[in-house]
Amino acid sequence: MKYHELANFYYQIEKTTSRIQMTNLLVELFKSTPKESIDKVVYLSIGRIAPEYTGLEYNFGEKLAIRAIAELLNIDEHDIQKKLIETGDLGEAVKIIAEEKGVSTEPRLTVEEVYRTLRQIAETTGYGSLKKKTELFKELVKKATPLEIKYLIRTLTERLRLGIGDNTIMDALAIAFTGEQKNRPVIERAYNLTSDLGYVAKVLVEKGLEGVKEIKIEIGRPIRPMLAERMAIPSFILKKLGGKCGAEYKYDGERIQVHRKGDTFYLFSRRLENITQQFPDLIEFLKESTPDEYIMELEAVVIDPTSGAIRPFQDLMNRRVKYVTRFHIMMYPIAGFLFDLLYLKGEDYTVKPYPDRRKKLEEVVKVTERINLATRKVIDNVEDLETFFHQAIEDGCEGLVCKSLAPDSIYQAGKRGYLWIKYKRDYKSHLADTLDLVVVGAFYGKGTRAGKFGSLLMACYDPETDQFKTVCKVGSGFKEDDFDKLDEILSPHRIDHKHPRVNSILSADIWYEPFLVLEITGAELTLSPVHTCAWDKIKPSRGLGLRFPRFTGRYRFDKRPEDATTEQEIIEMYKNQIQIKV
Repeated sequence: MKYHELANFYYQIEKTTSRIQMTNLLVELFKSTPKESIDKVVYLSIGRIAPEYTGLEYNFGEKLAIRAIAELLNIDEHDIQKKLIETGDLGEAVKIIAEEKGVSTEPRLTVEEVYRTLRQIAETTGYGSLKKKTELFKELVKKATPLEIKYLIRTLTERLRLGIGDNTIMDALAIAFTGEQKNRPVIERAYNLTSDLGYVAKVLVEKGLEGVKEIKIEIGRPIRPMLAERMAIPSFILKKLGGKCGAEYKYDGERIQVHRKGDTFYLFSRRLENITQQFPDLIEFLKESTPDEYIMELEAVVIDPTSGAIRPFQDLMNRRVKYVTRFHIMMYPIAGFLFDLLYLKGEDYTVKPYPDRRKKLEEVVKVTERINLATRKVIDNVEDLETFFHQAIEDGCEGLVCKSLAPDSIYQAGKRGYLWIKYKRDYKSHLADTLDLVVVGAFYGKGTRAGKFGSLLMACYDPETDQFKTVCKVGSGFKEDDFDKLDEILSPHRIDHKHPRVNSILSADIWYEPFLVLEITGAELTLSPVHTCAWDKIKPSRGLGLRFPRFTGRYRFDKRPEDATTEQEIIEMYKNQIQIKV
């Protein structure tokens, strides 16, 4: 398959503002892709060379790309910088320059050659790696058309900006290779168990839907985490869970999925990043207290070794370094609280109900000073739930996770639902919660903020439609240095039109692809004629908006856009708000 074909599809996708049209273009792309290339096309289309958990990164910045292009085209780097300022996008800037210089080579690059070379670039490390990466990049550019150069640069600098989401890819795969979108749940289940869309696509093309159904859990491939809904009122929580629940401490730490096979360990973050190197001490503790083959989930926290008290989450962030030294281990000692079992010695526990998973966890884990089970209590009344909640707060936790005890309380990998319900301390505010919202646009400011954004357009996520729906414009709560920081983070994701996955009535001055999640608080949720969250679901021609929104100062880098607060959660919060007032 010629890379030029892929670049042409990217060009069409980039210009569309319709998610349906984006899906249709992807269906067309996948149908035209040879079987042996489907996994590579899927990876490249989401801007990666491999699944995120592999940790493979290009580490090829814009400065490196500018220097290489300047040498190839025999122009001054400043000319490229000037065009970059004009266009706001290095790929587009170099495309224009290449056209002006008369670069018009016939399409020669294949997807296989591009993928192979990009992978070489990602795998090149150590002494002299920058020089080798540059030479590999220049060899690709020499064979590329201006349009191909644009997307090669965007891919390498990790700024592809097509905004194709996992759900859109799965919809397109289902339509392209099974003829019906209704088969997507089978594909989604396989993806949730492997976290590898390219692998699932390859199995689908080679073995069909039946082959996808046979995909199993594997040690070393992270399972996409199950997520909890949230509620603010204990009586509602118990009612939703059938009058009885297993309430567990919600620790203020880092959620980690632990894979073990013998003495080999893999630790994955909530975002499925491989963070094994950050916790060598935790691995040693787990060797003493856990079986020799499993997948479990735990919450890692920093503790005071003299008292055993849990220290603030900020202390744990000091372990987010490339090389953990003895200093980090001594200054920020780690303890782990195991709370779920997903796989044990060849047996899939995600299909078993929560009480069975917890019971087996209690059987196979040896409690030590640094490894314990999440504190848990089975509760069937509001008073006990409130008491246990306050006990959790006293013990340094955020609150509780209340879990269903029903026979259908399986581990729903990659899904959010009411089998788990979060009941946290900040739910006691007037709003009854903070919201994790996605930046989708911005509006220019006035006065001292003239020329910069004055407020951000924030959206929740609707997994049913794979859309981001607006909830508020937020312009308060920001410190002066936040504006520079946000501009630096958001600039690579700026686009010249509303993203096809964004559902907005408001017209922003600046649009961004959904990327950054921020924690937002406010006074209350109200009916809104301008925000699309819950549009027509509460009242005709009305959505839900957040009054007096304010940035809390917390950047949620641990969350993908699809992990943001959902539309359904906001609807539930609004209903609870109304009931509280009555």
